Amino acid sequence: MASLNVGNLGEFLREQRRNAKLSLRQLADAAGVSNPYLSQIERGLRKPSAEILQQLAKALRISAESLYVQAGILDERDRAESLQVPAAILADPSLQEQQKQALLQIYESFRKENAAADGPPGQGEPEAAAGA
Repeated sequence: MASLNVGNLGEFLREQRRNAKLSLRQLADAAGVSNPYLSQIERGLRKPSAEILQQLAKALRISAESLYVQAGILDERDRAESLQVPAAILADPSLQEQQKQALLQIYESFRKENAAADGPPGQGEPEAAAGA
């Protein structure tokens, strides 16, 4: 089977899995995918869907967007600013791995909360719409 052009996704996934101290089988179970399928992704033989990438990101406790960038789904330039905080957390040698993961989870939860509060474009406040 020929290798697909999915950037460095497989290598990136393998590195993240090893950093999280998970075996291939453990990550596959946590993400709800088969062991052989995950192995094929890591070797660049399969291109996973955005949904599978999201499941893998959740199991690895990293942002799904970082996997989307690696897979070529998102343009890295569009996300450069939002990746600065996670990169700084991951690069800090004074933090333990568990502390880094906790900080990343908190950061992502705040981002999701704020994005949900903003709502989809063009959708105003319910009270404002009712008063118009």
